Amino acid sequence: MSKIQEFTVIKKLGEGSFSEVYKVQKKSDKTEYAMKKVKMGKLSSKEKENALNEVRMLASINHPNVIGFKEGFFEENSGCLCIIMEHADAGDMLAKINSHKKNNTNFTEKQLWHFFIQTVRGLKALHDLKIFHRDIKLLTCS
Repeated sequence: MSKIQEFTVIKKLGEGSFSEVYKVQKKSDKTEYAMKKVKMGKLSSKEKENALNEVRMLASINHPNVIGFKEGFFEENSGCLCIIMEHADAGDMLAKINSHKKNNTNFTEKQLWHFFIQTVRGLKALHDLKIFHRDIKLLTCS
């Protein structure tokens, strides 16, 4: 069985120019993860190198305010690099902001400070490792 067959796709979470992200469930233990599938065939040599460096960096980080890397593998059939990461089940900040807009409500000051402090702690963890992140997404954990 190939590695990709160890997971069941639950739903698509998003996509970018060269990748798609899915919520998946590992069949063996029913744990939910996020799977980023990077389309390697369409990437230049430099972009492929950057994708592999992303995996190496993710694997080196262990911090409660940074999404955790679980495993990575290459899927032969689609030519994709698959990156399995912790799934932030509480969603991202944009969804929470949009929900407040829709309901004409606001975050409390305590909530805003909580989100801000978590973000700064995650950034500090990256900066301590000399990693500059250029695609920050604010995710919330319950």
